[in-house]
Amino acid sequence: MNKVILMGRLTRDPEVRYSQGDTPLAIARYSLAVDRRFARRGQGDDQQTADFINCVAFGKSGEFAEKYLHKGTKICVSGRIQTGSYTNKDGVKVYTTEVVVEDQEFAESKNSNGGSDYQAPNGSSAPAAGQGTAVDGFMNIPEGIDEDLPFN
Repeated sequence: MNKVILMGRLTRDPEVRYSQGDTPLAIARYSLAVDRRFARRGQGDDQQTADFINCVAFGKSGEFAEKYLHKGTKICVSGRIQTGSYTNKDGVKVYTTEVVVEDQEFAESKNSNGGSDYQAPNGSSAPAAGQGTAVDGFMNIPEGIDEDLPFN
């Protein structure tokens, strides 16, 4: 079985290209910085270490990456490891390892990394009158309307 699950932050914006042909296919490449579970012991203090893992997403996943993923975004990825090799222009054989993305999703809300990107349904950047968003991203429900809610 070849299954990988990673959570980390993008080290750069995804690099997206489209294949040639009748139906172009999006191919997005990005790198994830994944913290190691245990810190490495250095000269007297703990040092946080990370692995930098190359990922590639095809088709709809590649289009999603192009549209929504940016440097610093924390995501969770599942997929499979793929290895390969090629000979570079100097004649040296280069070996590659990357994760072929099967599924990717956000691992934190937009508001948790500092920016408030709330977009109300009417297009304004502020909640409608009488409504507000809590810190956790859920809408505050005014007192007295709980009898109209379907999950009482």
